[in-house]
Amino acid sequence: MFKRIYNFILETIKEEYKFIIFSTVLLILLNIPLNYYIVMGGGISDASSRIMVEGKNKSKGSFNISYVTQLDANLLFYGLSFLVPTWEREDANLYKYTEDENLDDIQFRSDLDLLSANGNATYWAYTLAHKSIAEKSSKLYVIVTYPNEYPTSLKVGDQILSVDGHTFDTVKEYSTFLQSKEKGDTVTVQIKRKKKEQTLEVPVFEYKDQRLFGIGLQYVKEYETDPNVKIQFNGKESGPSGGLITTLEIYNQLTKKDLTKGYVIAGTGTIEEDGTIGQIGGIEHKILGAASAKADIFLSPGGENYQDAKNYVKKKKLKIKVIKVDTIQDAITQLEGLN
Repeated sequence: MFKRIYNFILETIKEEYKFIIFSTVLLILLNIPLNYYIVMGGGISDASSRIMVEGKNKSKGSFNISYVTQLDANLLFYGLSFLVPTWEREDANLYKYTEDENLDDIQFRSDLDLLSANGNATYWAYTLAHKSIAEKSSKLYVIVTYPNEYPTSLKVGDQILSVDGHTFDTVKEYSTFLQSKEKGDTVTVQIKRKKKEQTLEVPVFEYKDQRLFGIGLQYVKEYETDPNVKIQFNGKESGPSGGLITTLEIYNQLTKKDLTKGYVIAGTGTIEEDGTIGQIGGIEHKILGAASAKADIFLSPGGENYQDAKNYVKKKKLKIKVIKVDTIQDAITQLEGLN
């Protein structure tokens, strides 16, 4: 029986070898990765499925994170993007700070932005709800290097543990310490790279009378809270744009006010360290996804985001109310005023 199957397969290959070779080559070519992302239609996701406050207060409505679907482009998806009206091509270079970066560097920054946003969201939700919160950890990471202008052994993703034996709570403190050095000095930097600690000798550079390493840094803070809160996004979710809704969901679970008032509320925007709501990309995709999902209200950062959202709603005749929010306190105040 096996011999008959073998002979059948062999004969098929002999008769169809040209088609098989053509199909194989075509499949390989179509899956060649390109330096692009394909951005397509968005949707919304109930934030309560990712956030759980111990002993939380229930709500009649919901807060929903607006998102867009972004795929790593290959030749097939790139070609289809010219045919599908709702698909857009984004050059991956737009996400790069330098030509030397790769997609892993971009993804690291995006993942770090999510962690930073969750920390800011937790801080502001507990602070405004007058609940117990204390800083548990503060980690400093390298998010960009400029090897052509400032050659260094530091890499994107490195966690800086100390500089000349000193630790810092803010980027400003770290920068102030460097001003005590001179151009050309070398300092000892303790880092963690891929879970392993290393000691590096790093040169100090000068730019406009400022001493620096010639890198970009970002802090990620974690907090001890009472009641406890758990924030769990899946592996494919990253970036800072869910910060606004994450903050509101935590706050809503902490208080008895129920800001949703029975509405399905979607939105987007970063939550910054000072409580302001920052701009995001893809606002049209996100508001279209929210309207398609029957959301009642869409919270948008002010400025260009808000204008684009209002114009898109008018252009597409979408049945959704757009509310401009500039700070997290502003967002809470406006939601409290809803009928």
